[in-house]
Amino acid sequence: MTSFDPPVEAVQAAVKLALAEDLGPLGDLTSSLVPPGDITAAITARDAGRMAGQACASEVFRQVDPLVTVEWHAADGDKVAPGLTLAKVVGPRASVLTAERTALNFLSHLSGIATEVSRYVAAAAGGGRARIRDTRKTTPGLRVLEKAAVRAGGGDNHRMGLSEWVMFKDNHLAGMTIADGVTAARRSWPDRIVYVECDRIEQVEEALAAGADALLLDNMTPDEVRVCVTRAAGHDCLLEVSGGITLETVADYAASGVDFISVGRITNSAPALDIGLDVNDASEASQEG
Repeated sequence: MTSFDPPVEAVQAAVKLALAEDLGPLGDLTSSLVPPGDITAAITARDAGRMAGQACASEVFRQVDPLVTVEWHAADGDKVAPGLTLAKVVGPRASVLTAERTALNFLSHLSGIATEVSRYVAAAAGGGRARIRDTRKTTPGLRVLEKAAVRAGGGDNHRMGLSEWVMFKDNHLAGMTIADGVTAARRSWPDRIVYVECDRIEQVEEALAAGADALLLDNMTPDEVRVCVTRAAGHDCLLEVSGGITLETVADYAASGVDFISVGRITNSAPALDIGLDVNDASEASQEG
């Protein structure tokens, strides 16, 4: 197991739900009609990118039929090129074909996230030391899988869920002051990091005075962020930017001196990486079903 792998229990549960959704009450009607016998197939990248989702794909084949074997030639986090064989799959024809689409769905989706993250990481590298982070803008039920894909792409994870940190955002602060919020957090959850979202310099100064551990500078321009970095000098406080950051602007934000850049689109809008499965005999399966 590597740092890119999600928890085994999460993989098993996600795959179980995905297969139940695909198989329905009667199973794979078409694959029940194909000739018996074992086949060999290759999982192949059709686009350049970064791979993620190996554990999920392997688990799909395992749950469909333990007799199917998967031999991987690439690992999560690896760069892949069009035509590269990612894995060799051997097993009963019907089982391989039943598992095909669900395995590819996981691989393509998670590799797409890893690929998008790697683009942001590369673009930010020319600007400064800031690390790329994800957000909670994830597919319901797939968060731990998608956050593992973020790590495979070279990014960092923001909080996994609401119980991990205390984080005051604009809607929370509509009913309290920043100082009151930080004080209440210290009293109720003394061992938790306290984040405050700020969209103007006055809030930054209030959060610094209140002793927040980290500030999320939301929807600010790079110039505004630089002012905030200057104001925060001398404070033991992490600075993170978010909101509308693109591949074209991420280097400018990275150069501002912040610690992290969080980008929701790397999980909620990443295009799938094109990956296919090809049967290595005369009876080739359709790749688009």
